[in-house]
Amino acid sequence: MRVSPVFLATMYFLMGLAFVYLALQFADETIWNVPTLIFTIVATFDIGVAIRILARYLLYKRHLNKKE
Repeated sequence: MRVSPVFLATMYFLMGLAFVYLALQFADETIWNVPTLIFTIVATFDIGVAIRILARYLLYKRHLNKKE
């Protein structure tokens, strides 16, 4: 069974939002502490992966439509 790229992108985006929420919870009086920075970096990568998956999926769909 194959997993849809849209589903994967949605899951990565939701994980990114969860890590943003965790980063906000760990930011007490400053954002310059280790847990906040780690959660922010992971959130950035997750949201970036979601954007890349969606972009490739849309390019692939556009390419298929041009062939027809």
